[in-house]
Amino acid sequence: MTEPAITATPSISPADAPGIRAALLRYRVMAYLVGTLLVVLVLVGVPMKYLGGNGLVVTLTGVPHGWLYMVLLVTAYDLGRRVHWPWGRLIVIALAGTVPFLSFWAEYSARKDVQARLRTVSEPHTAP
Repeated sequence: MTEPAITATPSISPADAPGIRAALLRYRVMAYLVGTLLVVLVLVGVPMKYLGGNGLVVTLTGVPHGWLYMVLLVTAYDLGRRVHWPWGRLIVIALAGTVPFLSFWAEYSARKDVQARLRTVSEPHTAP
């Protein structure tokens, strides 16, 4: 019998680490913004619209959520490209912004993965 092939993640060069950290921060901010707006939209806006007859909260949270979701897609793609995520992982992270509370899990998962990858990178030493 042959052993299954182990796919190694492409290594990250020390020169790429600052860009990856910045991309991770941008992604985290967008994930929290989009996730929070979606939770408010679903738990506050939709009940107010259908039970209270007031659709203002839906407009005030739904429109920004939609636009910021597009920015989230861009930041997720940028981060995924920098750390060499497979397409399947990128799609799951992108879809997480459409389900309440799931973007928080996706952010946590992405952060843990990226931080683990960054720990394997030795930082370049600068002269004092």
